[in-house]
Amino acid sequence: MALPAPPPARVFAELVPAQAAAPTPASASAGRGGPPAPSGREVHVSGSAELSAGPDRARVSLRLGSRKGAAGAARSSVARRLEYIAQSARQRGVPEENMTVTEDFSRLENTYQMEAEVCIIFSDFGKMQNVCNLLTEKLGTSVTISPPHFYHTPEAVDTLRRQVCVAAVGNTRRKAQEVCRLFGQALGKPLLIREEETKEWGGHIDSHLPNSPDSLTLQERIQNATAYSSCRVFAVFEIKGKENRRNKLL
Repeated sequence: MALPAPPPARVFAELVPAQAAAPTPASASAGRGGPPAPSGREVHVSGSAELSAGPDRARVSLRLGSRKGAAGAARSSVARRLEYIAQSARQRGVPEENMTVTEDFSRLENTYQMEAEVCIIFSDFGKMQNVCNLLTEKLGTSVTISPPHFYHTPEAVDTLRRQVCVAAVGNTRRKAQEVCRLFGQALGKPLLIREEETKEWGGHIDSHLPNSPDSLTLQERIQNATAYSSCRVFAVFEIKGKENRRNKLL
């Protein structure tokens, strides 16, 4: 997947002290212990960051059925396999609330047909593979296991958005520090931080999208479901003055 080119960096710095002016009421109050007047020495910087996050959930669907001449025989055949699937998942740490069972019972001519679908949500992909391999080995063709559907929970998406914004702010601050050090100045407090642009691509939250082609490997499915996010911020920092040489050495 081709990644977008990073936006051009912008750095503007004003290192010339503000010209002396006649005292104003605000500056007079600052001399008497009030808030200091703005120095006019600022550095304006834009910076960006890009992060990715793999899916944190996988949904696996298992289908099974039975067609018998007697209704009870059709039901019991499916019930035994459903119990084995649920027991195997529980023994490997899958919570009960992460398993959903739907059943459909019908009569076809002189026979009875029982069909069931089990949807299991996994947060541990290693456990998912163990459960699916076991059920394939023990139940064989009597159960059909769909390829896993990987996705992100809304909480995981929100976490990625916060992390990329914080990373962009951190990169912007470090860029401002380097600019100030280049001129022997010390970086002061932030005066403005503004998020200018965010982008997201790849991956998806939980949705009933069609499964990927069966030819894809497990790692390819995970890669296709990986989410990417970028953020660009603009910040204005105060320039305090000459850099402390002792701090520079530290």
